[in-house]
Amino acid sequence: MTKKKAPKSQTQNIPVGVVGSGSFATAIVKMLVENSKLVHWCVRNEYVKGAIEQRGHNPNYLTSVSFDQKNLKVTTDINELVSACEVVVLATPSIYLSDAMDKMTCDYGDKIFVSAIKGIVPKVNDVVAHYLRDEFKIGFRNQAVIAGPCHAEEVAMERLSYLTIAVAEAEVADKLFSLFSSDFINVHCSKDILGNEYSAILKNIYAVGAGISSGLGYGDNFTAVFVSNAVREMEIFLEAVYEVPRDVNESAYLGDLLVTAYSLFSRNRNLGNLIGKGYTVKSAIQSMNMIAEGYYAADSVYHTAKSKQLKTPIIDTIYGILYKEKNAETEFKKLTLLLN
Repeated sequence: MTKKKAPKSQTQNIPVGVVGSGSFATAIVKMLVENSKLVHWCVRNEYVKGAIEQRGHNPNYLTSVSFDQKNLKVTTDINELVSACEVVVLATPSIYLSDAMDKMTCDYGDKIFVSAIKGIVPKVNDVVAHYLRDEFKIGFRNQAVIAGPCHAEEVAMERLSYLTIAVAEAEVADKLFSLFSSDFINVHCSKDILGNEYSAILKNIYAVGAGISSGLGYGDNFTAVFVSNAVREMEIFLEAVYEVPRDVNESAYLGDLLVTAYSLFSRNRNLGNLIGKGYTVKSAIQSMNMIAEGYYAADSVYHTAKSKQLKTPIIDTIYGILYKEKNAETEFKKLTLLLN
């Protein structure tokens, strides 16, 4: 696996675009402008478009990141972006993806779609890879998945971060490697598309749980036990939904789980922390200005686990708190007896 930075000459002529204008979408644009002469960017509305074009930064997220406008082509039209690009990075919250994709009427048969979305698509109650395959006939050969550990806020500060890009075709892997690699982004490649996507979803759910435990007053010792049990539970789930050789101790699985469970940048952890402190689920969600994907994913993942008769006590506990109005303190006391 190559780790060296790709020469810019390899990437200057790859037309690439990003759909989404949240924090991670903004971070991805920052990654891409390192190696691309021009990055296309489809944002949610004319206000965001105008602010980026006039002031060179996203007015809502990662506002400290400045872009040279000559390196960006900003639009609110997904068809304009897809038509112009060879590689399309999807970086909207999962609950908004179908709103964007349903507007796509242009020819996209030869495009590469890269999912940076770490949640379940509500319209089909499934992962993005299956949504693209089933709804748009985009096969896995034309798909890729981005996994972490890689918080948007640290990308904004150009702190060394790591991406795993899961992709089926070696040629596509090389292309994406050259697009994303930079002095502050190390890229590794994997073929475990569904495993990386599911693990990115699961770690958000577990991070909500880590936040709940923190809000309840549990300490570092418990969190360490919680996370070690979570990674084992993740392995059971991944083997049940997509059985291929994998090592869950690799960064894309365990590393992403660790940073999401522990980091103060983690919106999922922050959601759980509020719930642990006594907020209702509804009030905790409303108090946040960003989407916590773990909340929306917990429902789908819980029912998938039940349908496969999996033993997933952590997922069961978090689902009960989020969707059955169960008391967080009571449920975590029960959970402590099941962890080891």
